Amino acid sequence: MAPRANWKGFLRLSLVTCPVALYPATSDTEKVSFNQINRKTGHRIKYLKVDAETGDEVTSEDIVKGYKVDTDTYIEVTKDELDDIALDSTHTIDIDEFVPKTDIDNRYLIRPYYLVPDGKVGHDAYAVIRETIRSMDKVAIGRVVLTNREHIIALEPLEAGLMGTLLRYPYEVRSEGEYFDDIQDVKLTKDMLDLAKHIVEKKSGAFEPELFEDHYESALIDLINKKRAGAPIAAKSTPKSGGNVINLMDALKKSLASEKDVAPAAKVARETVKETAKDTAKARKPKKRVEGQREMLLPISGKGGKEAAAKEAISKKADKPVRATTRTKKAG
Repeated sequence: MAPRANWKGFLRLSLVTCPVALYPATSDTEKVSFNQINRKTGHRIKYLKVDAETGDEVTSEDIVKGYKVDTDTYIEVTKDELDDIALDSTHTIDIDEFVPKTDIDNRYLIRPYYLVPDGKVGHDAYAVIRETIRSMDKVAIGRVVLTNREHIIALEPLEAGLMGTLLRYPYEVRSEGEYFDDIQDVKLTKDMLDLAKHIVEKKSGAFEPELFEDHYESALIDLINKKRAGAPIAAKSTPKSGGNVINLMDALKKSLASEKDVAPAAKVARETVKETAKDTAKARKPKKRVEGQREMLLPISGKGGKEAAAKEAISKKADKPVRATTRTKKAG
């Protein structure tokens, strides 16, 4: 199933305009999800919209929006009244300014979208806007209306397209002062900082999201497969607390020593997984991803050939036991 656009309209830079569509760049549909069911009957739970005072069910046509003034008082606002104040930018993303990307505080970032040409026309105007942003090495700031609310959106080139990131307004970002004011001003010795830097160097590497593993998701899959197979579920033992660190310098030294032992195996793991992934990608033809939760009629298998081969190679090179693998998410 082809992805559905969250918004369609026009991208405008001064007098240059082109039709575009906005698609979410992230998705949670691949994650395991649960329904609430009645333990006694096994039926799904259905939620009804009821009057909080009378308990009577209310139909959709009788439900309106209301702004709470106090405990029992609401100001009713109708759909027609909301439509009357609709913003002019409902169907257009106007680029207002260009700013350095480093000027955007990470706290203002909400979620990313892909902005692509909509249809066969306007690709030349789209390319002009994209390459202008790219050549300036800046981020374009515009406005877009989603679900009747105006949002600030930051546009930047991504490969052949544009990525738009929704930004928060200043009133949505809390000041750090009320949280950081009570942090003690601790004086650290040079030796402590040097040891900590050595640990960081041992752990340093490139950002490789394909190596990330959602351990909780893997545990969910394992739990569901065991329950489907009727296998016993062993209670997990509670890990013992490590206790308080008494000597910070000793803790840093022990950490550095442990990192020296782990680093070679970790490096072998990263390189092997990357090499195997590249070989598999060349041999495999891309498949269309089906939206929605993954098929669960059959037991959920572990990670595919590339992960199994990688883990086996890692085990041989690192000469250490390898944990059970989990599934790999399909490329979407």
